[in-house]
Amino acid sequence: MKKHYHTLIIGTGCAGFNAADKLFDLGVTDIAILTEGRYMGTSRNTGSDKQTYYKLSLCGSDGDSVREMADTLYAGGGVMGEHALCEAAYSPRCFLRLVELGVPFPTNEFGEYAGYKTDHDPRTRATSCGPLTSKYMTEALEKSCLRKGIAIIDFQRAVKILHDGKSVTGVACVSTVTGDCTVISCENIILCTGGPAGIYKNTVYPESQHGATGLAIDAGVSLSNLEEWQYGLASTKFRWNLSGTYQQVLPRYIAVDAEGNEREFLYDALGTDSLGLIFLKGYQWPFDTRKVEGSSKVDLLVAAEIKRGNRVYLDYTRNPKGLENGFTVLPAEAYDYLARSGALFGTPIERLEKMNMGAIELYADHGIDLYTELLETAVCAQHCNGGVTVDLNWQTELEGLYCAGEAAGTFGVYRPGGSALNSTQVGSLRAAEHIAGQGSTTREAPMYNMPAIRRGASNIAALRDHFQTEMSRVADFDRDTTGMKALLAEVSALCEDFFDAVVISDESETAEAFKLYDMALTQRSVLSAMLCSAAALGSHGSAFVDKRPPDPTAPPRDTRTVTVGDESAMKPVSPMPDPELWFETLLARKRKELTK
Repeated sequence: MKKHYHTLIIGTGCAGFNAADKLFDLGVTDIAILTEGRYMGTSRNTGSDKQTYYKLSLCGSDGDSVREMADTLYAGGGVMGEHALCEAAYSPRCFLRLVELGVPFPTNEFGEYAGYKTDHDPRTRATSCGPLTSKYMTEALEKSCLRKGIAIIDFQRAVKILHDGKSVTGVACVSTVTGDCTVISCENIILCTGGPAGIYKNTVYPESQHGATGLAIDAGVSLSNLEEWQYGLASTKFRWNLSGTYQQVLPRYIAVDAEGNEREFLYDALGTDSLGLIFLKGYQWPFDTRKVEGSSKVDLLVAAEIKRGNRVYLDYTRNPKGLENGFTVLPAEAYDYLARSGALFGTPIERLEKMNMGAIELYADHGIDLYTELLETAVCAQHCNGGVTVDLNWQTELEGLYCAGEAAGTFGVYRPGGSALNSTQVGSLRAAEHIAGQGSTTREAPMYNMPAIRRGASNIAALRDHFQTEMSRVADFDRDTTGMKALLAEVSALCEDFFDAVVISDESETAEAFKLYDMALTQRSVLSAMLCSAAALGSHGSAFVDKRPPDPTAPPRDTRTVTVGDESAMKPVSPMPDPELWFETLLARKRKELTK
């Protein structure tokens, strides 16, 4: 492989391929994409029953504007105003580029892209290609990059960002096959590594996705809102969100104890009210402290059963208790939805077959027959709304280091469903445009002395399992501050003595050792942010802290948690910008730029 590039992109998902594609179009062709596994990332391997892309409304008479969409994003709390406005302004441009590349978003015969409402969205801005929207996006962008001959460096895990204290100089990476270390010099790095997927045991992220947030932490840059996550019900044998029609068809929720005894615990706790709450989980999928007396009660009851040592399943073969005498017991919203869908009949699997056959086929493709099998579920981590702090150009405090997609901390507390996919495109485009406008300087990375790792009986798997299990136990949506403090002390000790504490069997495990180090650094920072936020805000967003209910009188979130290493503090967010909008002024500005 080459040892120097103008720009190195790390990650082969929607954000990484878009960054490379746009850089090339803007004339920056000395680029490469670095990845530990080209086909491993979240973008290519996750989805839901109707995976959503969030954009400006582009159909009908439902009014919308850039400012309205920005206000919606900003209203989620903890969001920087400039990011909200950028994501709204770039939304139609990025969406239509995906359309041009062949991503099959549905349209009517007149070219209108019909939409629907999703979480925390007052308008019909959401659209979808079905359960594999991000996969289609990734493949379309990948094809464009391949046509341009952009280099993809595979089977390499980035282990350290090299810099001179002011600017990046390169990346040290380790082969996932041999353990050999290589240094690549570069002027710019764009981190498109996804969220910190590897820190939890109970997670929707694919097993191949771990994230690389620790790279930024190790480089000394700040991170924002690391405590803000989304958690929701997901299948565990095959990791997949159980939202949308998976809930709206009203499956039977059962708990099975160690002796094999089963009971419908939701009905036992809530009676016929459970039916309406199950339905609502279809579009109120993430756990939300504001809904603990509503749809989020389902998450709490599921988690309680699992903590008792029971296993929880969804059963699509039989109707839940409460439907014995027909569908008229349902709330009007659920009844009308099923009626309009032509699904007021039969069993859950028959209703699912009518409403969304693709949802059944998806599980069949992964060896699970919903016609005959119970589907094990748990409340799982799905998306980190925090990440690396970036400016208006998605650049960090370290010159030349950019971050886009879920790895960037631009989302805040609440985000509209699907905005994660929009952010992959906006952030990577902004970074590409800024890099292209900077000119070129040549920096050579210094030598990197890789730490020695002890040989013997490997303890990597055991350490990973322990710390992931503990994160899911004390630091998921139901957080225990005493437990988090104890875990923070334990993981901090591991970080300090990591290369003395870890043992690998041979050199081929070197990349796994560094992956564990990345997880430990990330857990330390996340726990610090969670404890800081718990002390300042208590229960909020998706975090139920020490069983305390959220404060209903709390003002809208106008702060963010900023973390450097293991130190966190609350800081204000920037207001929504009031930019220049007079056309003649903007035209004159553009003419001046073109004559430089």
